[in-house]
Amino acid sequence: MAITRINQFQASSGNEENMQLFLLSLVPYISGSPGCISCEVLRNDDNPSQCIVLERWESKDAHRASVANFPQKDMHAAMVLFTTSPQGWYYSPVAEQAAI
Repeated sequence: MAITRINQFQASSGNEENMQLFLLSLVPYISGSPGCISCEVLRNDDNPSQCIVLERWESKDAHRASVANFPQKDMHAAMVLFTTSPQGWYYSPVAEQAAI
């Protein structure tokens, strides 16, 4: 069952553009991961320090495998760009949930 992963990011003061560039740099890695259907970075129109990364995956396991294979030192180095740790959630289509 395909799932959607929504990841929320809040830039630290003065790092809005750097955070956006970092998130955009992740798109080729995410999109090229097995099981990825799509990936895009969206900026909040009212608050440019907030972004989400919207990902569609064939399964939660496919997403988890991509995260496990991502270079952790790159993510740790980027943490200075965020005010808090990034947050993320999985979403499933309502029609599929109703059938469960």
